[in-house]
Amino acid sequence: MSLVGKDRKDNLSPRIENRKAWHDFFIEAKIECGMVLVGSEVKSLRAGKASIQEAFARIDPGGGLVLYQAHIDPYEKAASVNNHEPKRERKLLVHKRELKRLADATKVKGTTLVPLAIYFKDGRAKLELGVARGKQQHDKRETIKRKEQDRELRRMQMTRR
Repeated sequence: MSLVGKDRKDNLSPRIENRKAWHDFFIEAKIECGMVLVGSEVKSLRAGKASIQEAFARIDPGGGLVLYQAHIDPYEKAASVNNHEPKRERKLLVHKRELKRLADATKVKGTTLVPLAIYFKDGRAKLELGVARGKQQHDKRETIKRKEQDRELRRMQMTRR
């Protein structure tokens, strides 16, 4: 009996990342959330047609977690009647204890919830959400300087071998 399709661990769907978040914020904690999507949004995500550069998440007064400003392109092959709105609000799925922990973390001034990546895990769309604190310009310069120093050290070690 062959289980070719069931035991495969590789995922052919792309991982949509928000690289700008790592440049603009200090990421203090990460959490994985589920996403409530319609069918055409899933098809577009599997095709890699999405952007989370300007996106952010908030805890609603009703007790839910919502993703705002995430752009998922309309699915090209679907009829315009069945397609979704590209920048609609999307509900995120987390456990109550995780929601409480996120609420406590964002009460501190200057912290926000920033999406870091969208990917598929076991056939379901997941969002990696980060508790972030904004960087100032001098912090960004320091980070760049540290990366360059690390790169130089690695180069020096490689030439010595």
